[in-house]
Order: sequence, then C-alpha cells, then structure tokens
Amino acid sequence: MAGSTKNGVAPRVMVGVCGGVAAYKAAELVRALQERGADVRVAMTRAAEEFVRPLTFSSLTGHRTITNMWSGWGDEGGPPTGLDERGQIEHISEAQAADAVVVAPATAHVLAKMAHGLADDFLSTMLLATTAPAIVAPAMNVNMWNHAATQANVRVLRERGVVFVEPESGYLACGMTGSGRLASVEAIAQAVMDALAVAAHESKRDLADETVLVTAGGTREAIDPVRYVGNRSSGKMGYAIAAVARRRVARVILVSAPTALQPPEGCAFVPVTTAEEMRVAVMEHLPEATVVVGAAAVADFRMAKVSAEKLRRKGALHLELEPTEDIVRGVVKARGAGTLVIAFAAEMDADVELAREKMRTKGADAIVLNDVSRGGIGFDSERNAAVFITAERAVEIPENTKRAVAERILDEVLGLRAGNHTSRETKVR
Repeated sequence: MAGSTKNGVAPRVMVGVCGGVAAYKAAELVRALQERGADVRVAMTRAAEEFVRPLTFSSLTGHRTITNMWSGWGDEGGPPTGLDERGQIEHISEAQAADAVVVAPATAHVLAKMAHGLADDFLSTMLLATTAPAIVAPAMNVNMWNHAATQANVRVLRERGVVFVEPESGYLACGMTGSGRLASVEAIAQAVMDALAVAAHESKRDLADETVLVTAGGTREAIDPVRYVGNRSSGKMGYAIAAVARRRVARVILVSAPTALQPPEGCAFVPVTTAEEMRVAVMEHLPEATVVVGAAAVADFRMAKVSAEKLRRKGALHLELEPTEDIVRGVVKARGAGTLVIAFAAEMDADVELAREKMRTKGADAIVLNDVSRGGIGFDSERNAAVFITAERAVEIPENTKRAVAERILDEVLGLRAGNHTSRETKVR
C-alpha cells in the first residue's frame, strides 16, 4: 500500500479514459490503484463511452463517473449545471482535489490537446486546470504513435514534466505489429505511485550540497562486430537513484550503459557501452563527485581478444575471457577527501556477511545488497528490496517501487554523511 499524501487521507487519483480499444484495461488500472491505497475517480471522454460504459467505473470506484462538462449536480428535476455536490465548478474542484491524474489509454487526439492547451471537454479542461502530477499511458496505431506530429507533442509534454509510460511493442488491435500497445497495468500503476511519492517529498532539498555520480545499466562486452556478452540489468534502479537525487536538488552525473530508459531530467548524462568505457567516464568525473553510487551491473569478464570478423557457426565455440577492472575499487583509491562510495551487490541470496566482505574488499563505505533470486523484484521489475550494509549495521529496505527504494538508499547515504543512520534502521540477521 502506498502512504497517504494529505493529512493521513488516501491519495486521490483521477483516471482519465480516452476512446480506444484499450479503454477496457482502465478498469484493471482502477483496481490496481485501489489495491495500492488510492481513492480513485474516473473521467471519460465521449469516445471512451463507445468502448466502456460509465457504470463500469462507477461500480468499481463508488463515485459518479464524469462524462462531460455539464454532467454535474443540478436541482432535482432540473438541468445539470456543471457544479459538484457542494456547488463548486466541477472541473476546477476535481483538478484541485486530485493528488495525481493519469490518462490511460491516452489517444493521439488527447495528447495533441494537452500539448496545445485545448480544453473542450471535462478531461482536457481539468488537465489544464490541475497542478497535480500528470501521467499518460499512450495507446494507438503504430503509425499514429510514430507520426512526427505525435512525437512532437510528446516532446512538448515531457518538457513540461508530464510522465510517460511508454507503449509496448507487439500485435495491435488494428492487425499491425509495432509500438503502440498500452503498457502493462502494473507499470502504469507503479508510475502513478512513484509520482505520488515524488510529490509527497517535493520539499526535500537535503542533497543540495552534493554532487552524486551514479552508474547504471548493464555493460556489454563485444565478442565480434555483432555479438556481445551482457546481463539482464534494465538500469531502472540506477536511474531511480539519479532521478531521486536530482529531485532532492543534488547535482547528478549519470554514467549509463545501454538501457531502454529516458535519462532523468536535469542530470548530466554520459552514455557508455563497455566496462572499460564506464571506468574511464567515472574516473573522469570523479573529482567533481561527493557521493558515488555504483548501481551498474558491470561485466566481470570481457573477451581477451575481440574478433574483427563475425564468428561463424562451426561446431563448439570456446571464448577466452579476462577479468575487467573493479570500478568501485578504483574509485575508492582515487577519491577525494569526504567522498562517499556506495557499492551494489546482486546476489542469489541475502547473505549479509558475504556482502559486507565484498564491501571491505572494495573499500566502499556501504554496499546495497539485492537478492536477485526473489521473484517479482530486481531485474526487469518495477519493484525492488534491499539491505543497506555498513561495517556496523545492516538496514533492511522492504519491497517497494524502485523509486521508493531509491529514496531510502539516499536517506541512508545522508545518515552516513552525518555519521549515523536513520531512525528506521533495523538489524538484519
């Protein structure tokens, strides 16, 4: 369950439903948000009513589904007024009451209206009037999604701070294959909860004096011109740490191996591919850093010699590998006075002492232990759990979204900076 956002009251989320085949999935989204502790309201466009009836959402939420500007509360037997039950202008009162607004599915038409500030129905008017975080999950034909006009509107909205849950690729309702399928309900719900968490902590500026250097993603070590040795890291944990640190007013340098993610706004972004490229980039920026968080999944081995030509299938293939340099260990040796170094350990169990020994070997100030054998967290997931380990303590960070786990990790980093740990620490046996 998510925490409350306003005086102990459940966060209020407005779900905007647009006209598309994926509109039926909005009902699943409502349930997913409710399971996370949100009080959900729904507003539908006229086109959405052609796919799902308002009664569906009213039954799920226990609230009247808003379908147009004039569907408010009028005098008994009289015409609707566009006012809510308290006599306030409904699209304004709902805009002010929402802690977050999510549009799913978001059509190309609604994205265009949002980008250009058009307000000709309840949903578009409320979106223009709200100051709450806005999350959109597009769903449309692949050619519509890739059209220059749609992509231009997406860029405009991103620049304004709208959070996008990217559409997935696959078989579409129109019979075509490609990007444009609505993202999973789980991913959309997590994006909403992350946005609520960010809004709840907006006042935090406790990293204003820090320059945080974060590594993320999984490095790729070439075998030949077309193949590489890699790993399953999505980069989501490192990107979450970078985003949270930036929101907490740190200067952030993100050194990232290849991922499918958009770099967080306001971060200095340094793309790399191999472990050696990452090492060089980190060492180049190390003099600026006051905190280094090594969240990347750096390859432990690389080819002793990369083939200049594509290797052909001619029976068994034996690869000669050599170890890569330990980036964290190199950082510890070269860091300036006062620079904190936080390592990560992805293990197949939660052996705290093994992780602590790895921390000592590297010389890091702390290590974040992830048990990647647990299903539903870690690699490729929106969720994670960890143990923040120092020489004296092991602090359990329970399963949550990666953004929330990033918040806790940075809380512990600040505890290290102050010479102590947060009051929420617990011993892990």
